[in-house]
Amino acid sequence: MKKNRILVWYSHVLLLTILLVITCIFSLCLGSTQIPVKNVLSLLFYGKGSSSSEYNIIFGIRLPRIILGIAVGSALSISGVILQSIFRNPLVEPYTLGISGGAALGVCLNLICRLNYKITILSLPLSGFIGAAAAIFIVYFLSIKRGVLQLHTMLLIGVMISFIFSSLMMLIMAISRIEDLHGIILWTLGSLQEPNFMLVKITFIISIVGLFISYLFAKELNALLLGEEEALHLGVDVEKIKHLLFFLSSVLTGCSISAAGIIGFVGLVVPNFARMLLYGDHRILLLSSAMLGAMFLVICDTIARTIIAPLELPIGVITGIVGGIVFIYLLQKKKNF
Repeated sequence: MKKNRILVWYSHVLLLTILLVITCIFSLCLGSTQIPVKNVLSLLFYGKGSSSSEYNIIFGIRLPRIILGIAVGSALSISGVILQSIFRNPLVEPYTLGISGGAALGVCLNLICRLNYKITILSLPLSGFIGAAAAIFIVYFLSIKRGVLQLHTMLLIGVMISFIFSSLMMLIMAISRIEDLHGIILWTLGSLQEPNFMLVKITFIISIVGLFISYLFAKELNALLLGEEEALHLGVDVEKIKHLLFFLSSVLTGCSISAAGIIGFVGLVVPNFARMLLYGDHRILLLSSAMLGAMFLVICDTIARTIIAPLELPIGVITGIVGGIVFIYLLQKKKNF
């Protein structure tokens, strides 16, 4: 029985890997300039193509976006799985705890003070990460009582912190210049168009490391789904695990926001989608959610930059529309069976 289950898991992982590779190849082909599949494959494997313009489009524009999409989609999905398991609530997502509000406020202050012009282009993602970190620490320290992390208190404080930071951001937007307002709105809607490839590589590495670390706690996450008391009886150090996993989830979310802005719905929809189609066991759920999240974000980015080409839609708009429709459809289909 156990061997059959492991075989099914391997087959699912293999299928998801193939689908992700196919998705990435077609994403490289599609855009305002269409590139044939054979040219894409020739450039990827041999570094040769029909023209230098195709090489520049693939390696200079589309491939970095795909890598960032894989990294951010995986990170947000892993974070969503962790938080939903800790809180035992399918509606919890990485942005519920005020992380997005803190990041948005940090970017707003950066744009208003024009630090991205005075310092460096990396000041924008850095300010987003600092804002996210500030929100994390506020929520964390307000939720601890005698060394115990109060999950219900954390959830409520996180929602309130999110409202407070969002209100402060709207206040800043109301008194800001039009050119600054445009930049703030674009950033809050999310984009995978990151000019600094070093930031793309850092985000990708953090995403992979986050997946590996979270997988080390797969059995503990399975135990937490049964409840904290049951997990204690199974030998799980509940408080230590909650602290570690909360910070892991926060780092993954903060890095994703700093690199791509606020991209909603991924951390909410993908983990629930994975649970519907696959299993609730975190030994397969974490990896499958990461791959589904990567695939979902690459597809949404492809739609965002092709549907009204040469113009580009914010990716947050596409993730909200596509993710919401697909999730409602699957939920209704599950009820009918």
